[in-house]
Amino acid sequence: MSEPLVIIGKGMAATRLIDELSKRALGRYAIAVIGDEPRRAYNRVLLSPFLAGEIEEGDMELKPASWWAARGVTTLYGQAAVEIDAQAKRVMLANGASIPYSKLALATGSQPIRLPIPGADFPNVVTFRDFNDVAAMLASAGRGKRAVVIGGGLLGLEAAYGLARHGAAVTVVHLMDRLMERQLDPEAAELLASGLRAKGIEVALNAQTQAIEGDARARRVLLKDGRSFDADLVVLAAGIRPNVALARAAGVAINRGIVVDDRLTSSDPDIFALGECAEHRGAVYGLVEPAYEQARTLAGALAGEDVRYEGSVTATNLKVTGVNVFSAGEFLESEGAEIITLRDRGARLYKKLVIRDDRLIGVVLVGHTSDGLWYLDLIREAASIDAIRDALIFGRSVADRLAA
Repeated sequence: MSEPLVIIGKGMAATRLIDELSKRALGRYAIAVIGDEPRRAYNRVLLSPFLAGEIEEGDMELKPASWWAARGVTTLYGQAAVEIDAQAKRVMLANGASIPYSKLALATGSQPIRLPIPGADFPNVVTFRDFNDVAAMLASAGRGKRAVVIGGGLLGLEAAYGLARHGAAVTVVHLMDRLMERQLDPEAAELLASGLRAKGIEVALNAQTQAIEGDARARRVLLKDGRSFDADLVVLAAGIRPNVALARAAGVAINRGIVVDDRLTSSDPDIFALGECAEHRGAVYGLVEPAYEQARTLAGALAGEDVRYEGSVTATNLKVTGVNVFSAGEFLESEGAEIITLRDRGARLYKKLVIRDDRLIGVVLVGHTSDGLWYLDLIREAASIDAIRDALIFGRSVADRLAA
């Protein structure tokens, strides 16, 4: 008889887990997937091009209904899990039903942070996390409308770009002294800001939001330094936090996320976590590739394999037409590191490589980012770059010719 495996969350991490598990132990588990959104799993990364009008809604679906059926997966969509009874090994749903499990995987993702400021609950103040958020943005911002995006990280800039594509006048308000400060050094961030301004997107830095003012709707964003920006729409993109409430209530160990070991096992040996809700060796990854790597490891563990997750080298890729950015690894200067740079400010081109002990450990690209994944592979392989060092800054094609 198949062992009951329940997965809470039906996003990208959960879908990849099922895909990987079906390759290793098809039929070993009777899988039930619980998701509170009333639609099949979709690619959240594609919300940005969907907002920008570059793809259709159907392009975002991860797998068709036939794929789930072929793997014998029971899908419970529009069903919120409200409690985990770890003693009885049951998951309670909002409709009063309960589902037994032998193994439970938590892929609950994260939720956007709503700033604790006056006016954050106005109806035209939205986050950027799902289809409903995109629908709200498109309803409130079009040609002639004014939009303020609070947060100059990856999601905030993608939201700003999408809204500008629909004709809105967009201002990005960012607390820090540079955009994407967790992924870019100052020079790359300045080029990015310059490129966005050239596209008509206003950028306000060192900008702490004090309040969102209005009547029945938001009308302006007020900063602590006295600056203000009129707004028909406000998008909160000030970060995310892991969804850990279910796990915490079930007595599972929590730090920032659900604490897991190298086999993605929580403090409860029958409860696992992966993706944005999981914390491994002190790190919580808010990116897709680490979630996929965790899914491979967890699938192996559930299939009885001797596998370990060692952590991920993260990479960030921002695709805004004409202002492409890529970064990976340890991109800031550090002791013992060597820096190689190539810059053409007129063309808004910047490349920075960070090398230590004859190995590439970090990269930042602005403008031409087509070699980003190649650089990422070199970082992950941690192999000597001595044979191609002289050509490394010029990209893969030149380095390949040198090595031939």
